[in-house]
Amino acid sequence: MFGAFLRENKYAAIILTFLRLYLGWAWLSAGWGKAFGDFHAGGYLQGAVANPVLHMEQMVYPTFVSFLETFAIPYAGVFSFLVAWGEVLVGLGLILGVFTSAAAFFGVVMNFSFMFAGTISTNPWMVLISMFILAAGANAGRIGGDRYVLPYLRTKFNLTKFNNPKPKNNVPPLAS
Repeated sequence: MFGAFLRENKYAAIILTFLRLYLGWAWLSAGWGKAFGDFHAGGYLQGAVANPVLHMEQMVYPTFVSFLETFAIPYAGVFSFLVAWGEVLVGLGLILGVFTSAAAFFGVVMNFSFMFAGTISTNPWMVLISMFILAAGANAGRIGGDRYVLPYLRTKFNLTKFNNPKPKNNVPPLAS
């Protein structure tokens, strides 16, 4: 019932718009200085390896630390670019309401990466808000660019059959 409210209700779309704008501004403001400044993630990545998340003197995320050591640190320049522009693009996607679900998803991926590295900050709060946006699907971008972009893409790529499936063998679809 709550899922249907999030996915279909116009009042939910209004609430989601405010959540989207708040979250989008947080991402955009975090990424803007990185994208247009002198940002390099190398020190952060090395700090995450040097001070991993521990519980009872054991590493909590050893595979993530290994990933940082063997892949992220050697390519810190690429990761710096991806983080900076990823934050900017997630922010713009959420603010404009364009590809809202994708923006929220990639925001969650970055939030979890930061938490695995030991940075708590506002990341759990941002993940929580993003979960509502993801659960709402297209309704989260209803008051935004998704209202126009998603129908255009469905028509352009002939995806309308996925929105209105025809029942097979005259069996009506299950009620939701």
